Amino acid sequence: MPPLTSSNGAAELRQPVRAYVGLGSNLAQPRSQVQRALDELGALPDTSVALRSHLYRSAPMGPPDQPDYINAVAALDTRLDAIALLHQLQSIELAHGRVRQGERWGPRTLDLDLLLYGELQMDTPELTLPHAGLHLRAFVLYPLHEIAADLTVPGHGRVDQLLAGCSAEGLERLQASL
Repeated sequence: MPPLTSSNGAAELRQPVRAYVGLGSNLAQPRSQVQRALDELGALPDTSVALRSHLYRSAPMGPPDQPDYINAVAALDTRLDAIALLHQLQSIELAHGRVRQGERWGPRTLDLDLLLYGELQMDTPELTLPHAGLHLRAFVLYPLHEIAADLTVPGHGRVDQLLAGCSAEGLERLQASL
């Protein structure tokens, strides 16, 4: 990423932002898909993986005639802006064979959701932050709580408080960590 230029013309680097990414897969060896995606997140330009949750098995949110999901959450420190990070996540999904046609919440090889980008709040056709529904979904809140229990989700409250109102039914923390 090129450096930003300050008002006096001197180059300065953008300060890293803590972003949180939800990972999910229920096709083509889901554990392997999530693990490979985590490695690929760490290889993004100007980005490092700061924290990662355990893997969680969850019942599908969409149509019931699909395999369970493997989910995780990663905290990234990145100098990419939110849209650039989103595009990088979509490139990783595509490399994993993600097809964006078909039924909503259907089976997929890899789903990478930009959950939070610092305290940024936005709602555009391309990106909504915080991610819509994150404050209601056990398969996001439980792994997020594991790595950032006192994090505040803008407009919704602290993760530990959100978790208190969210059932863990259908969710299982797996023994092996990432």
